[in-house]
Amino acid sequence: MISDDNFGKMEDASANGRRPGCVSRRSFLTGSAAAFGTLGLGGCVTTEGMNSAELAALYGPVPDNRFPIPAVDISKINPKYYRASVAYDTREAPGTIVVDPKNFYVYRIEGEGKATRYGANVGREGFLWNGEAYVGRKAEWPIWTPPKEMIARQPEAAKYAKGMPGGPDNPLGARTLYLYQNGRYTLYTLYSTSDPETIGSGITSGCTGLLTQDMMDLYQRTLVKTKVIVLPA
Repeated sequence: MISDDNFGKMEDASANGRRPGCVSRRSFLTGSAAAFGTLGLGGCVTTEGMNSAELAALYGPVPDNRFPIPAVDISKINPKYYRASVAYDTREAPGTIVVDPKNFYVYRIEGEGKATRYGANVGREGFLWNGEAYVGRKAEWPIWTPPKEMIARQPEAAKYAKGMPGGPDNPLGARTLYLYQNGRYTLYTLYSTSDPETIGSGITSGCTGLLTQDMMDLYQRTLVKTKVIVLPA
């Protein structure tokens, strides 16, 4: 596993090369079972109007056919970034994904003036982009391959030149949606993160991360060719 310091250098190499590395150094940290005791008893009500049982249903541990998904430590998340059904006025078709980097949200349009809203991390300054794309492919526990520029600047990354196997330590996490334009991969993704502290911040090289449980929800409801709109920051 790449150390914290080494990944920080690797991320800088990616920035200088102007190709998205997509993930923060924290995403390389080993995923572990997060404390969920902060929810308290089932009757406790959160500041967002959900009780602990409802939050546990959203962010509790999830079984998976390859790797178990630990619960999210929600004490590390601002409640405004909890998954929620919200009013959203748009003419976009149901299923469309809208990324709002300025406010650190991703929306899935549900129709009839409603959307599912997820908290997100987004690209840091200098790596933000906007426009229309579409989901060109999907992957569960995807392989991550560092860009050439990253490897050139940080030789330790060379061992992943042919790809880092999917798993809890992989920076792309459990589920990934790859964004395409005109038949070509843009090098940007919507990916899953096991680090709740990154939600609501600009830390990546342009990609957008959702909590693993949120990303799994969006992933299973998103088809290849789904339209994605990335708003200006």
